[in-house]
Amino acid sequence: MTISKEQRQKLLDPYEVDCQRGFLPEQDPLTEVPAALGAWVEIANRLPKLMLSEHLRSMVDAVPAIKIEALKTKSELERAMLAFSFIGHAYVWGEAKPPKSLPVSLAVPWHAVAKTLGRPPVLSYASYMLHNWQRLDKNGPIALGNTCLVQNFLAGVDEEWFILVHLDIEAKSGPALAAILPAQQAVESKDAKTLLDELKTIEQALEKMYSSLLRMTERCDPYIYYHRVRPYIHGWRDHPLFPEGLIYEGVKDYQQKPQRFRGETGAQSSIIPSLDAALGIIHKDDFMRHYLNEMRDYMPPKHRAFIEAIEKGPSVRQFVIEQMGHDRSLREVYDKCVHWVEQFRSKHLEYATNYIFKQHQSSENNPHAVGTGGTPFIPYLQKHRDETAEHVLGKEK
Repeated sequence: MTISKEQRQKLLDPYEVDCQRGFLPEQDPLTEVPAALGAWVEIANRLPKLMLSEHLRSMVDAVPAIKIEALKTKSELERAMLAFSFIGHAYVWGEAKPPKSLPVSLAVPWHAVAKTLGRPPVLSYASYMLHNWQRLDKNGPIALGNTCLVQNFLAGVDEEWFILVHLDIEAKSGPALAAILPAQQAVESKDAKTLLDELKTIEQALEKMYSSLLRMTERCDPYIYYHRVRPYIHGWRDHPLFPEGLIYEGVKDYQQKPQRFRGETGAQSSIIPSLDAALGIIHKDDFMRHYLNEMRDYMPPKHRAFIEAIEKGPSVRQFVIEQMGHDRSLREVYDKCVHWVEQFRSKHLEYATNYIFKQHQSSENNPHAVGTGGTPFIPYLQKHRDETAEHVLGKEK
């Protein structure tokens, strides 16, 4: 059964997923900070320069309180969330000693925007990457060589490249994500041929995503990443300097109690959880599984719903197992999909080791044994890689 692009998009519309762009927004992100944010516009635009000074905190402290009602569209809210998130993390991590609280002028509007968007007021993957890019040639592809960031911390090549490689992976994931629901429909109708075609689409997209991941080392040096990119994306949950969290001054919902939010991490991308759900890759129920599920709280709500919908759908893996006796091709392409997910996780583990664990820790602000999301990341990544490999059905891997 052939499924048109229009039919695929109709299946994805409730989850804000695009056939071509995947989890990236349907329209390119806004590049200018909405004028309604007043003085925040200047701070956001000058952040790379202010990060090199000792004036950032005093400037933020002096900004008058504003209300976010003037932000009318989701694009404007996302642009505001991007600005507040970068400014907020620069405020916390831009000087040697982190503060115990955020000022009212920043905490209140940041919380209000985040609440409207359904995410915590912290820099998460959705702001750091999904809504932080622009095309140089507006008619060209969303791809390395034609994209740059909207917002930076220090604005170096390594910071730019690190995020843009993730952007390239997200853009290449679109066909795979668009194949998942049709694949489950094929299972429901016991249509092995259509399922085979959809799994081939997923396999091809995964191979392209992996190829993009391999490009990380081209312009992102491990030393520079660790010392000039990573320090600013930590959060305030399970971080040694924030045992109780961070106070958001003036936020009524928090009642002056410290809040513990995890920092930005690739585990907040919805791609691999969606593929895990589609391929029936199950991770053992332990504290690391709990962390994996917790990462969904930092995803856009409709992307979270997409993963949940896949998990509730018919099992592709079980259908493939049932067909193995008389349809080897279905099992082979399924195993190739699992193989590429494992390869993706293996390369991620290799990068984490080289870019973080092997680096020399020079500050408590940037611990090398704890991920930016607050986990002991080496055991975490090893566990999920190994559990993925266990799902290969055939003997050859």
